Amino acid sequence: MDKIKNSLRHPGSLAIRILVMLSAVITVGSIVFIVAYILVNGIPNLKPELFAVDFTSKNQSMLPSIINTLYLTFLTLLIAVPVGVFSAVYLVEYAKKGSKFVKLIRLTNETLAGIPSIVYGLFGYLAFVISANFDFSLIAGVLTLAVMVLPVIIRTSEEALMAVDDTYREGSYGLGAGKLRTIFRIVLPSAVPGILSGVILAIGRIVGETAALIYTAGTVPDAAEKLTSSSRTLSVHLYCLLNEGLYTDEAYATAVVLLGVVLIINGLSNLVAKKISKGTGN
Repeated sequence: MDKIKNSLRHPGSLAIRILVMLSAVITVGSIVFIVAYILVNGIPNLKPELFAVDFTSKNQSMLPSIINTLYLTFLTLLIAVPVGVFSAVYLVEYAKKGSKFVKLIRLTNETLAGIPSIVYGLFGYLAFVISANFDFSLIAGVLTLAVMVLPVIIRTSEEALMAVDDTYREGSYGLGAGKLRTIFRIVLPSAVPGILSGVILAIGRIVGETAALIYTAGTVPDAAEKLTSSSRTLSVHLYCLLNEGLYTDEAYATAVVLLGVVLIINGLSNLVAKKISKGTGN
């Protein structure tokens, strides 16, 4: 009753509370509707032939695309995570505080994070497919996505490093440890949970990416045998099925599997982040 009376006395607060609650309901409702729509239309169309080893025009198998998605995600993170984390280490630990150079890098980084993925696709097409003569290949897609997710990894890693209390660094220096040893033994382990949150965001963007990969990795529906092989990921496979207009049921089934893959990868990443966080005592 007291809350209601206070709200009536302050109409502005009541209006804001209603708007916040309405926004939350709309957001949750939209997510539930989308997921339910995909599951209702996709689960009945899941068939054994969709998981055949080889893709044919009859089975429309998505298994090669699942394999390609895992390949692409692993290789992209293998390139982007070390570069992104070490870039953040330089900006936080080594670069001069408040320098114009650091401000310029951060401004550029934030600008790159907001660029549409199709622009990265065109860049990858010009830089890797044509200029580097990689043609449509897995390696061209990997390099393009590594460039695309770098801003996210750098920014989240930078925030995680800045969140580490300076007393940790001072205590390490006081015990005689050098700067490099302090970074790798004290600062980075403490920042790992925050860094992993950026990696999780990057994984979600990699798995769900379509536009950038059409211009770089291609749309061949076979599992990539080498880095120079053209291939399609699960999201590109879904796009191709819908674009052809003949395999709508298979496309819904693919959407269910794609949703499951994203949930599994994010779940495993969160589990690792929690274990590491407990291990570091944060």
